[in-house]
Amino acid sequence: MQLQELIEKAWADRELLKTTETQQAVREVVSLLDAGKLRVAEPAGDVWKVNEWIKKAVILYFPIQQMDVIEVGPFEFHDKIALKKNYKELGVRVVPHAIARHGSYLSKGVIMMPSYVNIGAYVDEGTMVDTWATVGSCAQVGKNVHLSGGVGLGGVLEPVQAAPVIIEDNVFVGSRCIVVEGVRVGREAVLGANVVLTASSKIIDVTGAKPIEYKGFVPPQSVVIPGTIPKQFPAGEYQVPCALIIGKRKESTDKKTSLNDALRDNSVSV
Repeated sequence: MQLQELIEKAWADRELLKTTETQQAVREVVSLLDAGKLRVAEPAGDVWKVNEWIKKAVILYFPIQQMDVIEVGPFEFHDKIALKKNYKELGVRVVPHAIARHGSYLSKGVIMMPSYVNIGAYVDEGTMVDTWATVGSCAQVGKNVHLSGGVGLGGVLEPVQAAPVIIEDNVFVGSRCIVVEGVRVGREAVLGANVVLTASSKIIDVTGAKPIEYKGFVPPQSVVIPGTIPKQFPAGEYQVPCALIIGKRKESTDKKTSLNDALRDNSVSV
């Protein structure tokens, strides 16, 4: 509560960033994020709560940090935020040239192929961040998730009330998928290759006699592929992207078996 109070005061009055007490509070919040003891967003039943004051701390971290040269063998970087360290002690496998910034959390059993995890992000245990996948600032990724090659999870800092991208437990995200603008993907869902989900994307369940439309949320266990729908413009009618829910994963079977069955049964590309 003391940390939150100091952050809120500094948010209202940026002159306080010049004080040692405020700077220590901001850095303490970022260190707690790095250790997974604080989260930008956390589950509260069937919904997620955004901790706005923590996002404020991340934003306030940048102006109090100085640019510095970071040398890693023959590689050189010039930035305000240090790179994450002590992967062996954390139980995290990191393949060159994977990079995670200080202030991001990687749980035990996470595997990072050459990829990127930004400050404020939370990646839970057993998750694979595959080659050239990116986990944006404050994105929340659950347990045993697979982010395939080239996946892009958008980051968000401002506005502070905006929800981050949320990928719940046991989700499979296919190659080159893009999930941005606070979209939440429910547990055990499968996103086929090239699915693009934004806050305004239409997500249409076509498994029944009538379509059911969602925005900003993929229901649990959904199997999703990219699609198009017609839209009228002044120049005529054109097809615009959407996402189609074409099936469900079976909860009763093993997660890996269920994933393979979902892909095979619905002919989903990954």
